[in-house]
Amino acid sequence: MTILDRIKSPADIRALSNDEMRVLAADVRAFLIESCSVTGGHIGAWLGVVELTIALHNCFDTPRDQLVWDVGHQGYPHKVLTGRAGRMNTLRQEDGLSGFLKRSESEYDTFGAGHAATSISAAYGMAVGRDLNGEDFKVVAVIGDGSLGSGLAYEGLNNAGASGRDFIVVLNDNEMSIAPNVGAMHKYLASVQRNPIYNRIRSAVGELSSHAPGMLHAPALLKKWEESVKAFLTPGVLFEELGFRYFGPIDGHDIKALNETFKAVREFKGPRLVHVVTQKGKGFPAGEHVEKWHALPPGHDPATGKQLKTSTANANYTSVFGKGLSELMTEKKDVVAITAAMPSGTGTSVIAKTHPTRFFDVGIAEAHAITMAAGLATRGIRPVAAIYSTFLQRAFDSIIHDVAIQRLPVIFAMDRAGLVGEDGETHAGLYDIAYMLAIPNMTVTAPKDGREMLGLLRTGVEHTSGPFTLRYPRDAAPDLPPVMSEIEAVPYRTWEVLRQGTPKEFAILAVGTMVQPSLAAAELLAAEGLSVTVVNCRYLKPYDELTLAAVVADHRNLLVVEEGTVVNGFGAYMASVVATMDPAVRVIAHGVPDRIIYAASRARQLAACGLDAAGIAERVRALHESEAITR
Repeated sequence: MTILDRIKSPADIRALSNDEMRVLAADVRAFLIESCSVTGGHIGAWLGVVELTIALHNCFDTPRDQLVWDVGHQGYPHKVLTGRAGRMNTLRQEDGLSGFLKRSESEYDTFGAGHAATSISAAYGMAVGRDLNGEDFKVVAVIGDGSLGSGLAYEGLNNAGASGRDFIVVLNDNEMSIAPNVGAMHKYLASVQRNPIYNRIRSAVGELSSHAPGMLHAPALLKKWEESVKAFLTPGVLFEELGFRYFGPIDGHDIKALNETFKAVREFKGPRLVHVVTQKGKGFPAGEHVEKWHALPPGHDPATGKQLKTSTANANYTSVFGKGLSELMTEKKDVVAITAAMPSGTGTSVIAKTHPTRFFDVGIAEAHAITMAAGLATRGIRPVAAIYSTFLQRAFDSIIHDVAIQRLPVIFAMDRAGLVGEDGETHAGLYDIAYMLAIPNMTVTAPKDGREMLGLLRTGVEHTSGPFTLRYPRDAAPDLPPVMSEIEAVPYRTWEVLRQGTPKEFAILAVGTMVQPSLAAAELLAAEGLSVTVVNCRYLKPYDELTLAAVVADHRNLLVVEEGTVVNGFGAYMASVVATMDPAVRVIAHGVPDRIIYAASRARQLAACGLDAAGIAERVRALHESEAITR
């Protein structure tokens, strides 16, 4: 029996010695590495916080004391130590444990977290609520140094630091977010010994002391210089100025030091910040500090990280996009790529190698990425901002205020648009159609396959009269596109009639990923004697007026199929348009229903929403039968 087997709640941790906690940390790592090799998951972040998690639960009276984790990637050891070890085999599966933190899952999960930089603001809100209610407990926010590059984190620090409230922030500094961290804060948090300014000053003073005649007190002068520079460059200076009492940096893998620090810090009052230095991926046999170990799919070797089952599917949209954009940038010297801490996730890591001077990773700062892109566009540069749909939501105001109102030609490449499978509800890109359609001057597109995606990308960089949106899924492309030089731009504002059905019956207006299943559904229906027209509506806004008019003239029923929210989506848009053309034509929206879609495989999610071939065919049958009854 391991020590981990004895841990049923954090209360059991508090009975352990420091040596036993070290053994517990090894048990947790071994257990989770094995568990994640089966289920997959975000492995890198939690490996670095095992000791930190143990120390926090040891020194604070959780769940009475509120522990707020940032993002959720760090939360796996927290789940194991709060009574969920027996369910880790269900991680990221349908009806299983969430890959992130979830309030409905455990009383120890005080705040849901799937996007970065929320912990300080959320925890500060809890501290304010505690004080308003006259309660007495501690509130601890844990945030990574990658998240600290987000504007939301600074807003929280600024407000909390000035408040004087009893409030603790733990800065988990591992020099990584998903990719290696970028930006001034990352440089600021690097140790003084690695700071080039410090080392240059030290070298200069050392050289002066060696060669300047009469400098009998040079060693003392050198020491004074060192101390002054350290005081200026030490990370604590910034946090002290923001109103936090600073403690650290502390070795985040030293259980004894962590326990001593947190027990002491717990007794203080007011805003305080503990700076903990950890190693992302610590203890993973396949390697530490490697970006590819941030997350691994199910079925990998726990010792090497190698995938045990290889896929024969086509390349995914992400890699097709990255390769195509890189080739397009070779062609067009005014095109640049921007991403927000997701070079691998958006396929743009290849551009960092092929076009390093025209590739910009701004860190976890989506709003900044978009406003920066707007600034670039004013100088004749064509910025392509490659950001997950779910993360681009954070930059909604920048899209409107800084890009659309000024009609600036920024291209939004929205990866992970639609359902995303095991990453679940916090990462689903279900709202971009609805919110992009609502923005004036915006072109909104969705390709049916990889080749069309690259053709639309070409169109986007050639479009100069306003912003251009391109959405594509977390999935394999159904085709193998040629090189970019062989792909032509998709004519602006055009649809394709891919299958012509019987006049006066049904037409399916299919959006992006729904084109292929709609064609498959039409095949199923044709075998039953129901002939259906299928249209590829690759331009959602502006739509193809001529093709729509022809379809409306020839069909009594239009089923709009989209992998996005049915509320205020493309179906709702078409219904309002068609109502002004011919009120007798029925328009039915068929998309993701108005509810939260939880983690499951992407195929299961699509089927549950009726967005596979069988579901689309069934919806047409039901509508056909209802129309026959009403005739």
